[in-house]
Amino acid sequence: MSKQEGFLQYGREDAKKRAVSERIHDFAEIETPLADDQAVRQAARCMECGTPFCHACGCPLYNNIPDWTELLVHGKGRFALELIHSTNNFPEFTGRLCPAMCEASCTLAVNGEAVSIRQLESYLCEMGWKEGWIKPRPAKFGSGRRVAVVGSGPAGLAAAQQLARMGHKVVVFESDDRVGGFLRYGIPDFKLDKKLIDRRLEQLVKENIEFETRVKVGVDLSIDYLRRTFDAILLASGSRTPRALDIPGHDLKGIHFAVDYLSSQNRKTAGDTVKDEKDISAAGKHVVVIGGGDTGSDCVGTAVRQGAASIIQMEILPEPPASRDISTPWPMWPKMLRSSTSHEEGGKRKWSIQTREFFGKDGQVAGLNCTEVEWRKESANSNPIPVEKPGTAFSVEADLVLLATGFIKKTGSEILSMFGVANNDRTGIQSVSGRVTSLPGVFIAGDLYLGPSLVARAIADGRDAAEHVGHYLIGRSG
Repeated sequence: MSKQEGFLQYGREDAKKRAVSERIHDFAEIETPLADDQAVRQAARCMECGTPFCHACGCPLYNNIPDWTELLVHGKGRFALELIHSTNNFPEFTGRLCPAMCEASCTLAVNGEAVSIRQLESYLCEMGWKEGWIKPRPAKFGSGRRVAVVGSGPAGLAAAQQLARMGHKVVVFESDDRVGGFLRYGIPDFKLDKKLIDRRLEQLVKENIEFETRVKVGVDLSIDYLRRTFDAILLASGSRTPRALDIPGHDLKGIHFAVDYLSSQNRKTAGDTVKDEKDISAAGKHVVVIGGGDTGSDCVGTAVRQGAASIIQMEILPEPPASRDISTPWPMWPKMLRSSTSHEEGGKRKWSIQTREFFGKDGQVAGLNCTEVEWRKESANSNPIPVEKPGTAFSVEADLVLLATGFIKKTGSEILSMFGVANNDRTGIQSVSGRVTSLPGVFIAGDLYLGPSLVARAIADGRDAAEHVGHYLIGRSG
């Protein structure tokens, strides 16, 4: 098969999804991988553009998409996967969770449907596991240097693997019961089966990475001990402070942050014991999700599976257009309406809605008082702001309210404060880019460095941080 005319011969084919009537009764993954013949056809649609915006403009990991699709078309899947792994430690995660910015900047997306890049990535990774191509790659020689990685999310895991392959002894400290960070506790199993995380962890352990769980740095392990014991420390503990909605009634029972709700269900799915005060269920309840993003839609899908009586997802922003808006021309990430698999399963979506207050009975939330808003500019150069529309006030019944309003990057994050490092302290003394903090040998990565971001950006940043740590350790090797 040739890629020269594949984009003319074949239309886009997406991976099959389990029927809604089936999948809402369990937490098993929704998508099934592309079939072999489908994958080859979809890879053949890549135009091999002279300037491939997909992997430069679109992908934070700079995946070399045209080259690995070419390899796949010519039956060289193993080499295609090796090329993916050269820039992305965990393609099974990005292949399921990434919003596929590469596809938005695909040349075919200018006036048609992009190459199924995300699903091809997932397909190749699953093929690699099935065929035994993915194996541990422990370093052949040790450097004698020790590195502590604080946090086991995608940034921490990617950095740990890169550093271990450089020959450094890496120990990853995780405050939670299991390794994985937000991948483990913040993503529902119907989007990411946690067996996929465990499968990777087995590989990392065989690459001589040690994992210490239930260890809270600064409490169970002193900062002084870390600095005495390790030659370098990488802080990758994420940005887990959810954005609160400080309005009247916010302290009523039954109002929870989305991450706590999703974590509760993930622990139950894993068979962990969940304390009563942390067991949040939507079963038989009228649920309101505040926030229209991916986390909000994850709450919708979870509530459907738990048997909610009703579900409404509300967003203060206006409904995006159905097609690419002129304000985000190709190859930019388009401003347009997106529906997740969860929106296919139930619930209602409301846009341009502002919650004014929560009301309750006997300390328990009973509903919300809301109003419609319109977005106006005060001047030609100002950003639009929400303005309440007169006469649009209404109430919504709710037994359970889930706040999916995003996360904040706190100035003086707790872990950075423990080390005496102010957040955004990137002046550094060893790194031109400012990856190093003002403390010699202490580095930051992932959401702690970037602010709340995407899994692809977290992996990319973990890899970048590992390079800086590696250079620092080389400088100390004498």
